[in-house]
Formats: sequence, structure tokens, C-alpha cells
Amino acid sequence: MTTCVRTLMLSLALMGAGAAQSPAPTKPPEKAPAMLEQIIAKVNGDIITRSEYEQELVTIEARLKAAKVPPDRFQQILNAQKVTALRDLIDQRLLVQRGKELDVNVDGEVTKYMARIQSENKIADPDKFQEWVREATGMSYEDFRSDVRDRMLTQRVIGSEVSSKINIPKADVEKYYNEHKQEFVRQERIFLREIKITNTSKTEEGMAAAEKKAKDLVARARKGERFPELARDNSDSQTAQEGGQIPPMEKGMLREDIEKLVWGQAKNYVTDPIKLDDGYLIVKVDDQHNAGQATLEEVENEIKERLYNPVFEPKIREYLSELRRNAFLEIREGYTDVGAVKGKTTAWNDPALLRPETITKEEVAAQARSRRLLWMFPVPGTKASGEGVSTSK
Repeated sequence: MTTCVRTLMLSLALMGAGAAQSPAPTKPPEKAPAMLEQIIAKVNGDIITRSEYEQELVTIEARLKAAKVPPDRFQQILNAQKVTALRDLIDQRLLVQRGKELDVNVDGEVTKYMARIQSENKIADPDKFQEWVREATGMSYEDFRSDVRDRMLTQRVIGSEVSSKINIPKADVEKYYNEHKQEFVRQERIFLREIKITNTSKTEEGMAAAEKKAKDLVARARKGERFPELARDNSDSQTAQEGGQIPPMEKGMLREDIEKLVWGQAKNYVTDPIKLDDGYLIVKVDDQHNAGQATLEEVENEIKERLYNPVFEPKIREYLSELRRNAFLEIREGYTDVGAVKGKTTAWNDPALLRPETITKEEVAAQARSRRLLWMFPVPGTKASGEGVSTSK
């Protein structure tokens, strides 16, 4: 969503440095020229710099390429997201500030998320994990963790202040279902969750340990422990962060031996550990739909999501507009906040003075953190869609 300063755009020498003679050997060396960064927006106590904004434009393009947006739509989507780039940076600042005002605490969630990334990448040593984060993101470990925190904080604010207040009436769901029944004719399919226990040592002892752990997890699941939490905390599969959930499967899509084990089983059925070449797999049946017309109950959540987004978009913009009305905002001439509130002045104050327009490198480091490649690591509660155009997505 946001990226920040990686390079400095302006370099100004100290006053008079250009005319100064080389110092005598007995004199201490002159200080290095002060590196100044241009501020383009002020958001209450925070700032947005020109290089942060330009890096955001670079990241937008990289994100779309990573999402493999079709070539015929790429430029159109890129142009649209560039137009909203400054708006989105301001949105993010306002939401994080609001989260702090509400005293929202996501530290526990951040710790679990970081531990999950470390576990998924099988890096036991904390120092090596921090180095891995630096290499993967171009950010320090502390900055990456802070960015995760801000992203989660933002989602919590949106959830409590906007999403929780949106209600899709049952009548609207039924109306949509009746008018779009042809869209809900389905093939027979099954909904599954998985837990994979990997034999990382690739030894007989490691395989025995994996089997023991798998059997213990099966017993816990059958006694009523929540399978998504067991998967989240124990699975070595990439689906762990989704509670072990895998996409719906139609007949013939599963491995034959697994399909025979789960197809036709009752909801909440949990298999015995299934031996793999590198460990064991546990599968749970979440649900199974018969072929033909899906019932309203089967597609109710899907319909609610379809109806939710058109309602959510204006609501989140309305909320962000209200935050803007109550905020101190200044936008430098030449830059546009497309989310600006009508009647709210954001004129730059004292544009002729150096101080309001620039800031030292050290001050940038103290106030703004790198957000260069956070989009590479989806944060729970967010979407990593290549076509999402704003904080409001």
C-alpha cells in the first residue's frame, strides 16, 4: 500500500561551501553537505516526501507486474493507480493516526505474524531471519515489523469504524440470488483444509517424529480443537496462514487415494495421517456441495461479499473524508490529493521558506520508514490484489 524513502532526491551544499578554500591540515574537516529531502505533504504530525511518493509510483508498477495484470489492461490500471497514489499515502497516514488515537493494540498479532513468516521459511536463528528480511525487502527488520504493524492497525480501524457498521439485509441477498440463479449452478465439489507435517531432517527418525506429531494433531482435532488454529500453528504448508484452507475441489482434481478417503464423507470428517514422501498430511472435510443449482444457504456468504463491496467503497471514502476534515493537511503546489474534501483548504504554508519545504535525511529517518516491498508479504486481513487501487480496497 505504501512505500517510503529509499534514495534522496535533492542535495544542497552547506552555505558557502562552494566558495570555501581547502582547509589547512591543522583544521578539523568540514562537515559533509546536508542532504535535504523535499516534503510534498503534511498530515498532522507526519510528512510525505517527494522520493517516498516517487517510490510509491515505482512500487505500483512492480505490484501490477507481479500480479500479471493482462497487457491490454495494464496501462489503464497503472495510470488510475498513479492518480490516486498521493491520496492513498495520505489515507494510510490518517488511518494509522486514528488507530493510535483509539489505542488499538496489534502487537500480539504482529509477533505471531512475524513468527509465522520465520517458521514458513524455516529460519530458526533470529539474526539470520532478520538478515533474510533485509535481503528480501530492502528494509531493516525493525522497519518491516513497523510496517506490518501499521498495516494491521489500518485494517483494525477500517474493520471497527467502517466494516462493522455495514449490514447487508437478508432480503437483498435473496433478491440477488433469485435474479442471478444461473450464476450459482455448480459442479459437485468438496471444501477441505489441510495440515502438512514435513520430515525436515529426511531421516527415518524424522519421519517417525512427523508421524507422531500428525497422529497427535488428528486426535486433538477429533476431540474438538479448532482445525484452522491447529493448521495455523503446526502446518508446514503455505496454506497455514489461511487456517489450512485450500480452494474448492471438483471430482478428479485431487490425488486419487486422497479423493477416495474424503469424497462423500460427512462435514468435519478428519482423516488419519496420510503418508507422503516427505512427511504426513491430515485432511479435514469442511463441506461438500452436490452438482446442480446451489442453494441460497450455500452461496449466501458469496452473495454478501458481492453486495458488500459496492456499499463499502463509498463508506470508506466518506470515513476518510471525515478524517481529512478534522486533520491538519498541507499539499505542496504541483501535487494533488484526489481525496480532498470540498471546502477544506490544504494550501502550502509559507512556500518561500526553506524549512516547510525540506527536511534533513536524519529527520526523514526519524519520521518515515521504508515500505518498499511490503506488498510481497500479504498481511492477514488485507488483499494482495494487483488491481486494488487504494487503502479502501
